[in-house]
Amino acid sequence: MSLVARVSRVRYALQIRGLATPAASSSARSNLSEALDSGPGLDDFISGSSERVVLGNVTAQRLPSFLKTSIPSGSSYKKIKNDLRGLGLHTVCEEARCPNIGECWSSKDGEGRSSATATIMLMGDTCTRGCRFCSVKTSRAPPPLDPHEPEHTAEAISRWGLGYIVLTSVDRDDLVDGGAHHFAETIMKIKQKAPHILVEALTGDFAGSMEHVSLVAKSGLDVYAHNIETVEELTPYVRDRRATFRQSLRVLEHAKKEGVRVTKTSIMLGVGETKVQVLDALRAPHMKVDRYVEPAEFEEWKRIAEDMGFLYVASGPLVRSSYKAGEFFIENVLRGKGTEKQTKRLVTQAVSNVDIDLNSVA
Repeated sequence: MSLVARVSRVRYALQIRGLATPAASSSARSNLSEALDSGPGLDDFISGSSERVVLGNVTAQRLPSFLKTSIPSGSSYKKIKNDLRGLGLHTVCEEARCPNIGECWSSKDGEGRSSATATIMLMGDTCTRGCRFCSVKTSRAPPPLDPHEPEHTAEAISRWGLGYIVLTSVDRDDLVDGGAHHFAETIMKIKQKAPHILVEALTGDFAGSMEHVSLVAKSGLDVYAHNIETVEELTPYVRDRRATFRQSLRVLEHAKKEGVRVTKTSIMLGVGETKVQVLDALRAPHMKVDRYVEPAEFEEWKRIAEDMGFLYVASGPLVRSSYKAGEFFIENVLRGKGTEKQTKRLVTQAVSNVDIDLNSVA
């Protein structure tokens, strides 16, 4: 066989393999025509008499109405979003797909932008840990820190005219200090540019380093927050293996010892916990949802926690660790606006106790 004949044969074979599908036979075309003729027509679809086709996983739990929110909008929302993109900043509101973003980023009529809140996520959008409930992307080697981020963050926040801001971050176990110096620098720059703004820092556990907890606690913040996330028994299944329930408690305890006025934590419901386990967690200060917790149960836990002496409890289906209503209350307490109300409550309790004691004597 000549060289030209071999090349021609190879080219012909390649052309045959390149065809997407073989040409349909006349019998196949006939069968298709018959199937179309015997199937439902346009009138059937319009009348709704044809069999309904449901796409997706029909066996999964449907989202209850109390967990559905409206699409975010408004001038304050757009302003914050545009500033974030322009300065290359991230928020946990977006990265963790928070359902409250529309409520928190938008201001109510007559309140101005000072009523809006946002949660800035420092140190990038990639976490070194893999908690099963979290939507933030993960990697063992995230990109390096942006040295300009503290300045950019402070600049953006000073523009917005907010009264309360929450700073959080991804976990950065790849860094020697876990990002503590970066966190503290951001807080100090915010206070320099806008000293009237109250700053809440929602930190990780810094791998249990109390030295790094102290660094952030002494940076000028107003609220130190760290989440226990779930009850102790479920911690190994819900959180990354490097996070422990007791370690989180030590972080909160140490921050308080450093003189922080308000410490704060959050716990999720609906991942398989029992009532006894939640009570134990309260006394101690991408995961499958086990059940959707009804609003009435959240109200019950709010009452129980308040009776136990917690300063404030935000409890509800859409409450997250950075929640607008909770931040509004804490802001009032820190600015002294909540003192009168708290005093009245304590006086009422004292009078009630006196009545009980007198009745016992009688």
